[in-house]
Amino acid sequence: MCDQQTQAQALEALRDTTFFPYWLDSPQRPAEEPSLRGEAHCSLLIVGGGFTGLWAAVQAKEADPQRQVILIEANSIAIGASGRPAAILSTSVMHGLANAQRLFPEDMESLEQLGKENLDGFRETIERYGIDCDLEWGGELTVAVGEEGVEDIAREYKLYRRYGHDAHLLDRGAVQKEIHSPLFNGGLWSKKRSGTVHPAKLAWGLKRVARELGVKIFENTPMLRNRKKGGGIQVETPGGTIQADRVLLATNAFAQGSKKIRKRVAAIRDRIIVTEPLTPEQMELVGWQNRQGIYDTRTQLNYMRLTADNRILFGGRLGYFFGNNTDPEEDKTAAPYVRLVENFYRTFPMLRDIKFSHAWSGPIALTTRMAVHYQHYHGGRMLYAGGYSGFGVTATRFGARVALAILDDSNVPERKLKFASSQPSYIPPEPFRWLGAKITMYALDTLDEKRGWRVPWVRMVERMGFPVTQK
Repeated sequence: MCDQQTQAQALEALRDTTFFPYWLDSPQRPAEEPSLRGEAHCSLLIVGGGFTGLWAAVQAKEADPQRQVILIEANSIAIGASGRPAAILSTSVMHGLANAQRLFPEDMESLEQLGKENLDGFRETIERYGIDCDLEWGGELTVAVGEEGVEDIAREYKLYRRYGHDAHLLDRGAVQKEIHSPLFNGGLWSKKRSGTVHPAKLAWGLKRVARELGVKIFENTPMLRNRKKGGGIQVETPGGTIQADRVLLATNAFAQGSKKIRKRVAAIRDRIIVTEPLTPEQMELVGWQNRQGIYDTRTQLNYMRLTADNRILFGGRLGYFFGNNTDPEEDKTAAPYVRLVENFYRTFPMLRDIKFSHAWSGPIALTTRMAVHYQHYHGGRMLYAGGYSGFGVTATRFGARVALAILDDSNVPERKLKFASSQPSYIPPEPFRWLGAKITMYALDTLDEKRGWRVPWVRMVERMGFPVTQK
C-alpha cells in the first residue's frame, strides 16, 4: 500500500477518535475536591496531585499519622502525566537498567535492590488498601526490531541476569509465540515484578487512601507564589494562603515554583493511541496471551500494552512545543497521530481495519538523567522532585519517599547514593531548545530508514548528555 493510501487510512481510523486520555475518560472518575478558600496551616504542603504527590502524601501519613499534610493540585487529580502513561510497571527507579548503568555504575547494586523493594511496597500498598486498578503481572517484554535490535536485547539480557532478574532471551520463534508481529525478531522477557496497571484508577485510589489517612486535598488550586515567612514557607493560591513548615514540589514537567527548574527540565510530549476493543477473533490473530507490557528497539521506540477490555494502547513519537507548552491545541487533532497509526499498521498488519477510540499526548519531564532528581529552595525547606520520563508509575513512589527523607533531613541510606545529591545538566534556553528539539525529533523519526547526517547529529546530542536512543 502506498504512503498516500496508508495516510488516508490512518486519518479515517482517527475520524471518530476522542482526543483525550482513555484512562481519564471514565464514569469512575471521582468528584473533584473543593478549591482552597482562606488560610491554612500544615507541617507538609505537597504541590501537585500526580503520582509523586499522592505517594508522598500517603507515605508521609503512614510514617506519622499526626502530621498535618495538605495537597494542592492546579487542576484535578491525575490530569497531568499520571493520567496519561502506558503504565507498564518496572522495578527500575532510574529509567531502566541501561540508563542506571550509564549514570550510576557504582550504585547499581543498591539501586537494583531498592527498586525491587520499591515495587514490592507498591504492590503491598495496593493490596492492603484494596485499590482496584486493573493490576496485571504479565511481565515486561522488550522486542527486537531488525538485526540491530537483536544485539540490543542481548546486551540488555546480560544486565538483567547480572542483577538477578527473572529474564528470558527469546529467539524469533519464541517471541512470535508470545505476540504475532512480522517486525519482531527476538525478545527479552522479564517475568517477575512487572506488568501493567490502569494509571488513573491507581491515582484515584491513592487519592481515596490519602483522604482516609487524613490528608487535606484541594483541587483547582494552583500555586501562584511562594516565599519564606517565619520559620517556614508561605504559598499563595487564587483563593487563599497556606503556611507550611516544608513544601514538596511534585510538579514534574509542569515545573512550577521556580524558573530555575526549567533550566534542567524540558516538557517533551509523548503521544498515544488506543484501539477499540479487540474481538476474540482479533485477539487470536495477535496472540499476546500473557499480556506483557512491551517496548520495541526502534530508534523512535514504540511501546504497547493491552487494557482490561482488550484494547491495544500504542505509544511513541516524541514532540516538543515552543516554551515548554504543556497543552498544545495541535495535539488535539488527528495530524500528529498519523505516523503513530502507520507504525501500528506495520506492527500489526492484521489489524489494518481497526479504529482508534482515543488519542492523546502528554508532557514528560525530560532531563539529561531521564530519572528523578531534587532541587532545593528556601534553605532546603522547599524541594522539587521530578524528571521522570518513563517508568514513573512505580519510580514515583521511590522518588517521593526519598524526597520526604531529604525534606525532613532523615538519615536514610538512599541519601548517600549519588542520585540523591547530584543534578542533571542544564538545557539550553529558547529559541535554541525548540530548534534543537525539532531537528532531533526529525532525525529520530527518520534515522532507521535514511541515516546520513542524522547519525552524527544524534551522536552529538548524546554527547551533550541526552540519551535519545536509550532503550
